[in-house]
Amino acid sequence: MNRRICGAAMEALPTGDCKKNLGGGYMSISATLTAPSRTRYIITALLFLTGVINYLDRTNLSITAPSLSGELKIDPVTMGWLFSAFGWTYTAMQIPGGWLADRVHPRVVYPLTILVWSIATLSLGFVAGIVSLFILRLAVGVFEAPSYIVNNRIVTTWFPERERASTIGIYISAQYVGLGFLTPVLVWIEAGYGWRSVFILTGILGLIAAVLWATVYRDPQQFRGTNDAELDLIKAGGGVPELSSRLVREQANRKTFSWTDLKIVLSKKKLWGLYIGQFSYLASANFFLTWFPTYLVQYRHLDFIKAGFYASVPFLAGFAGVLVSGFLSDALLRRGFSLSASRKIPVLTGIALSVLIVGAQLVDSPPLIILFLAVAFFGTGMASITWSYVSALAPERLIGLTGGVFNLFGGLSSIVIPIAIGYLVQGGSFAPALALCSILAIIAALCYVFLVGRMDRVVE
Repeated sequence: MNRRICGAAMEALPTGDCKKNLGGGYMSISATLTAPSRTRYIITALLFLTGVINYLDRTNLSITAPSLSGELKIDPVTMGWLFSAFGWTYTAMQIPGGWLADRVHPRVVYPLTILVWSIATLSLGFVAGIVSLFILRLAVGVFEAPSYIVNNRIVTTWFPERERASTIGIYISAQYVGLGFLTPVLVWIEAGYGWRSVFILTGILGLIAAVLWATVYRDPQQFRGTNDAELDLIKAGGGVPELSSRLVREQANRKTFSWTDLKIVLSKKKLWGLYIGQFSYLASANFFLTWFPTYLVQYRHLDFIKAGFYASVPFLAGFAGVLVSGFLSDALLRRGFSLSASRKIPVLTGIALSVLIVGAQLVDSPPLIILFLAVAFFGTGMASITWSYVSALAPERLIGLTGGVFNLFGGLSSIVIPIAIGYLVQGGSFAPALALCSILAIIAALCYVFLVGRMDRVVE
C-alpha cells in the first residue's frame, strides 16, 4: 500500500495520488480506500483512566485533611507545608522527568512510576505521625513527576493536530471528574472507616492501573488493530507516530543530560510565556486541590458530609470546562481559525472566569459560595488545555524537556500556593488567599497574550 506523504515535501506522485487534505498535510489517495481505524481513542481512554488515578493520589490528602489534622494535631501553617510536600519533589523531578520521557519508552516508564507512587500512597494509610506523612508525600511527588510529560509525548505520537486539544482536554478533565464523582464517595468511606482507608483504597486502584498500562499500551505501528490509513491520518495531520524510533536514533549517542538543550528551552520568550502563565493560572487549581475541603468545613462551617457533596460541584464544573475548552479549540481550528486563535480563545475566556473565585468570600449562603467557586473552577478547567501549547510550540526534538520545564513551573505553583494560603489564613479569613488567586490569573492572561504571541513552533 502506498503510504507516502506529500505536500510539504512536494514530491512527484502519480496523478490523483495526493488529494485528501487532513489538517496540515496530504494523505495518499490509496490510503483513503480503507477507512482509518480508531485505535487512538483507546489510548484516549487509557490516558483518562490514568489521569483519574493520578489526581486521586495527589489530592487524597486534601479530602482527609479535616479529620487527619485533628487526630495528628496539625495547625494551618504545618498543614500548608504538608500540602506542598508533593510539590517539592514533583517540581524538582520535572527536568529529569523530561529527560527520561525523551529516552525511555512510555510502556516502560509509565507502569513503573505508577507502581511506585501507588505503593507510597497505600503506605500513607499506615503513617504514625507528621514526619512519615511528609516523607511519603515527597515519594508520591517524585514518581508522579513524569506523568504529564509522558502524556504529552503520547499525544504527539498518536494524534493529529486537529484532535490534540480535545484529547488533552479529555485526559486533563480526568482530574476533575474523578474528584467530582469520587469525592463524595471517599468522604463517605472516610466517615465510615476512617481517613486511613482513603489512602489504602486509592493506592490499590493505582496498582491496578500500573498493570493495565503495561498490558495495553503500544506505539501506533505495533498497536493491534491500527491500520495504515489511521497511521497516515495521524502523520498527515501533524502527529509523529514514529516518534519513539526517531528519538532512539537521535539519542543513541547522547545518553547524558545536555546543558545546551536546557539553554534552548530556557532562552525563548514564547516558552517563558508558557512557564510563567502555567505557574500563575494554576493558583486557583492548587487551592481546589489542597485547601478547598478545609475551607468549606473549617472556614465556612459546613457539615463534613455535606461539604463532601458541595465540594463535588466545582470539580464537576472544572470537568465540564476542560471538555468544553478542548472540543471548542479543535472545532475552531477545523473551521479555519488560526492555531493561535483556536488555542487562546478558550484559555483566555477560562482565565477571565477564574478571576471570579474572589466572589466566594463576598457571600454567606452555601449555594452562592459554591456557585462562585463552580464558575471559577469551570474557568480554570477551560484554561487547562495549555499542554496543547507545549505540543505546538516546543522544538520537536525537545518536547519532553520543554514539557519538563513547563511542568516544573506548575510544580512551583503547587509548592508556593498551599504554603502562602496557610500563612494568609492565620487571621481567620480566606479573603486574602482568594484575592491572590485572582491576581495571578490576570498575570497568566497577560503572559499568553504578550509573551507567547503567535503559536509557531520554536526553532532551535
